[in-house]
Amino acid sequence: MSQYKRSIGMWMYQNSGGSEIERKIVAQLKEREIETITGLDLRYSEASRDGMFCQGINMCSLDLFFSYNAGEQTVSQIYFYEQLNKTIATLNSFEAFKLSEDKFQTNMALRKADINCAEFFLCHRENPERIRELFHKWGKMVFKPVDGWGGMGMALIENENTLNTLMPFLNQMDIRHYYVEKYIDNDYTDFRIDIVGGEFIACYGRQAGDSDWRTNISSGGKVIMREPNEKVIQLAIDAAKAANIDIAGVDILYDREQEKYIVLEVNGIPAFATPDQEAIGLNFNDKKIQKIVELIDKKTAGIKR
Repeated sequence: MSQYKRSIGMWMYQNSGGSEIERKIVAQLKEREIETITGLDLRYSEASRDGMFCQGINMCSLDLFFSYNAGEQTVSQIYFYEQLNKTIATLNSFEAFKLSEDKFQTNMALRKADINCAEFFLCHRENPERIRELFHKWGKMVFKPVDGWGGMGMALIENENTLNTLMPFLNQMDIRHYYVEKYIDNDYTDFRIDIVGGEFIACYGRQAGDSDWRTNISSGGKVIMREPNEKVIQLAIDAAKAANIDIAGVDILYDREQEKYIVLEVNGIPAFATPDQEAIGLNFNDKKIQKIVELIDKKTAGIKR
């Protein structure tokens, strides 16, 4: 007879300390008599009337699937993720994951909850003149792919020449909509607030590099130590609640013109601190692991296998 009362699947990133994070999660779940099957990359799944199988495991027989890998997602992986969530619990839920991956949908949810977010605009690609009209109104704005991450594909539009150069390029891209946000007057730093299960886990900041305006690490930004205040913590908790997401990294900017904090993004797969970041004082990994394990335990409690 198995020593485990519950069984979950996991797909965890392995670089930048991810393998050690996975080891700790597996060990803590084992203490709660929860078996963890790792390495379940859904892109290699196959399905039939008998179930959905990955690496020889019938995913439909699991109690929960925990997906935590932002860098290796594929269309196939996301497709199977959506279908799997209709059969078993997933963390995050597919609905929350999908919303967090789409900047427009995220901002719509934040607006509905009356949470400060960037002014945004979405229109069909056949109406490019609307973007030009908006530029003349705002004076400075940022073009973003609705489903981009890490600052990829973003463009700062701060003058007419930039706009004239960008528009023909956008017309050649395979996109249905143009999405832009009003530029937020900031000091080129942000807050990243980690939330798990509605609870504050940690706060740090990111600072843009000398030659870029983006704070994203993949765009040349760097992690900095940052003390949170009650306003940014509550704003992040409220944003995660509005997105109905269990695990979130909420990016917040301080708008110097409006003199208020603005939620920029709600990320569904916020990274743990890397070994190098832990060396400078970011020591939230153990707390985050504990809260995720508690969340998995709670979501699978009462399930009879």
